[in-house]
Amino acid sequence: MPLFFVLSQGVGKTTLVQKVCAALKENHILTQGFYTEEVRSGGRRTGFDVVTLSGNRGPLARVSGGGQPQETQRHEPRVGQYSVKLQAFEQTALPVLKFPNLAGEKPVMVIDEIGKMEMFSGTFTQTVRTLIAREDATVLATIPIAKGQPLPLVEELRTKKDAYVFTISKENRNSILSEIAAAVQLSIKT
Repeated sequence: MPLFFVLSQGVGKTTLVQKVCAALKENHILTQGFYTEEVRSGGRRTGFDVVTLSGNRGPLARVSGGGQPQETQRHEPRVGQYSVKLQAFEQTALPVLKFPNLAGEKPVMVIDEIGKMEMFSGTFTQTVRTLIAREDATVLATIPIAKGQPLPLVEELRTKKDAYVFTISKENRNSILSEIAAAVQLSIKT
């Protein structure tokens, strides 16, 4: 059963995802997947990396013009000032989203986040749809609050009938951790 956090930017979503994963680990629940992390240089955000729960890291996006040849940048998808590093994202994120064929306990699949940059990958979008459709999968994912044009996959997930949806804010981000961890554990049992 899927669980989603609905978030605004800057509320500490990655920190919350990491805390939920740590709480699950304390309860001997397997997790598999990735989170996104800001890349900063000189006090300024210069991009985002995707980091797997096992510690592998790869670029998701960088500020355009960051030392790459213009020809390379021209063929990369863009979101605002960022060029999306689609190939590197797919090489890092997609392998950890393969649902394992394990006897017994299945991992909670963690996806932070399902947003505009990530959805430039058709393979990622299809992988998310496949995971969400599995009855034996528990998926913990973050989705953004729509700014302007809603993203079809995000809206599909936000309105999914069998999903738990938590709206995270600066006011509740510290108090909601136990509620989310309990929902994940309940989801695993059903």
